[in-house]
Amino acid sequence: MASTYSSDLKLELMTTGEKAGTWGTITNTNLQQLEQAASGYLSLAVGSSDVALALSNGAVSNGKNLYYKLTGTLTANRTVTMPDSSERVFIVEDATARSSSNYTLTVKTVSGTGLALPIGSTTVLYSDGTNITGKLQTKGYYTPGGTYTTVNGDQVLIDTSGSGISAAVTINLPASPAIGNEVTFIDSGNNLASNNLTVGRNGSNILGAGSNLVVSANGSAFTLVYVNATRGWVYKDKI
Repeated sequence: MASTYSSDLKLELMTTGEKAGTWGTITNTNLQQLEQAASGYLSLAVGSSDVALALSNGAVSNGKNLYYKLTGTLTANRTVTMPDSSERVFIVEDATARSSSNYTLTVKTVSGTGLALPIGSTTVLYSDGTNITGKLQTKGYYTPGGTYTTVNGDQVLIDTSGSGISAAVTINLPASPAIGNEVTFIDSGNNLASNNLTVGRNGSNILGAGSNLVVSANGSAFTLVYVNATRGWVYKDKI
């Protein structure tokens, strides 16, 4: 009977009596793949193109690492794709720059759903073989240069004093949010009384109303959390 391969890391599973003279090499390759899954690090440039990771049968391959650092300046929305049918836990660090404030970076399976990464975040991701979800996240901060549409977990520094933006600005909430999604807004320029922030509702209610939220107090800092379709986005904390 020929070798088979494990479902998650594609390790070669030898049958009794086969691979005479080569079982040692195969075992060493399997150990290298286990080491890769336990502590492997890979830096991936994603600025100019999407990246499809691979899980090759019986071989070290780029989809088997534990930690991925994503780099480059995004020139469009980018996607990092993990193969289907593999249950995995891995870590992704977003170290990219955004040449346009609306470009997104998503990690997903080939045929399932995934996660749009908050800018500057490091996220523990879990793939059940069909979809990818985030389980633990260290969030970064982002100062947009103009209108921006957030993703879940974004922490946005708003500077309308002229060093960032010299006019009123609109920052949109995520479209189609899930319960528990959060976005944080911080007036880092202490200038919202002069140049207001409009939080665009993007199709969902804010504080139970079907209208945008205008913020005009200097030094404002607050987190909105999505609770349901009726209330929509509500304050989790507010300064």
